[in-house]
Amino acid sequence: MGKKAALHNLGCKVNAYETEAMQQLLQENGYEIVDFAPGADIYIINTCTVTNIADRKSRQMIHKAKKMNPRALVVAAGCYVQAGKEKLEKDASIDIIIGNNKKKDLIYILKEHEKKLENRNSVIDISHTKEYEELYVSHMTEHTRAYIKVQDGCNQFCTYCIIPYARGRVRSRHKEDVLREVRRLSAAGCREIVLTGIHLSSYGTDLQDGDLLDLIRTVHQESGIERIRLGSLEPGIITEEFAEALSAMPKICPHFHLSLQSGCDRTLKRMNRRYDAKEYQTKCAVLRRYFKQPALTTDVIVGFPGETPEEFEESRKFVEEISFYETHIFKYSRREGTKAADMEHQVSDADKTLRSNIMIQMGKEKKKAYMEQFLGQTLEILIEEQAVIDGENYWVGYTPQYLKAAVRLPGNPRNTLVLIRACRLLEDEILLAVSVS
Repeated sequence: MGKKAALHNLGCKVNAYETEAMQQLLQENGYEIVDFAPGADIYIINTCTVTNIADRKSRQMIHKAKKMNPRALVVAAGCYVQAGKEKLEKDASIDIIIGNNKKKDLIYILKEHEKKLENRNSVIDISHTKEYEELYVSHMTEHTRAYIKVQDGCNQFCTYCIIPYARGRVRSRHKEDVLREVRRLSAAGCREIVLTGIHLSSYGTDLQDGDLLDLIRTVHQESGIERIRLGSLEPGIITEEFAEALSAMPKICPHFHLSLQSGCDRTLKRMNRRYDAKEYQTKCAVLRRYFKQPALTTDVIVGFPGETPEEFEESRKFVEEISFYETHIFKYSRREGTKAADMEHQVSDADKTLRSNIMIQMGKEKKKAYMEQFLGQTLEILIEEQAVIDGENYWVGYTPQYLKAAVRLPGNPRNTLVLIRACRLLEDEILLAVSVS
């Protein structure tokens, strides 16, 4: 058996996809994948740098790996590496650093390190590359749903965000490469895919052969895949044409994550977001016109520099009016290297916590109200896993809207589509149902 490799992922769905791809690269080259615990020969930490807290967690996992086995090879990869190369080069816990757009070379880098031919630093100037890093996955380890990365980089430069510096400019994956991966995953039994990227709405702006809608149409034609979800979208991409085209494709799940960040125009301007609250509201209305009961989800930052109590209340009222299925609340975290870090009138931690708690409570109430609409309805779920609920064995899956539902079924129906009738909402987050198929 080959060397034992353990991987740990921090951060977003794109990072998770890349970690899965690196794991499969290792497996294809004879490495044994083991748990992130003492006993591995190689530890690979795919890091995140979206906040200072993410930086700290990345450092903690790197140092934890070296403590678990001081003789092991510790590899730090990803966004924290890309943004903080100089600091990490001095960290004695790290043997190799691999920046973004170099993860595909993992096996080569490891072999060269064994020969003592390779510098421990594999980090490029990400801001000047136009190359899309061609990683791929051929199967998913845990779920019936597969994430497919189709785009990298961002050109937006929101004032709170370090990601354009860590991920570089927009780079899109060629349609043919996406289709090859879709077909591989379909052949491996995957029935649902999620198209994802760092700034998905920008897909195709650097290519000559179409935009995101063209890619979606092409993927939709592939047999075997029965559901298509979209990663986070910017409001600007939601047009009448876009929504109407999606609604004509039966595989598209009516589940849309539209980044908001604030419902206050003054705050949005300081954030350098490219829309105002009225435009955002219009985009939500467009989606609701073309889809029945679509699940709209979003992100909101509270306590952004300069956010007054009045501005927070304006944002809160806006979020309440839109009535999202899920609202992910983030307390603003000062990130060195961004414009917002140097802005005046930083909000106190106490005020951030208060505002966050208010938003979180409202979000829970809105989620409950949204899910209650589906009680008594016949819904389709894709079965993923088993769970014990109230002492009984249930099979759990998700509706096209990404509502979690549990039903008692015989045998092993994993990865099958089942019709259910939602009967009861349990703990405001899971629909208990009976089978009607």
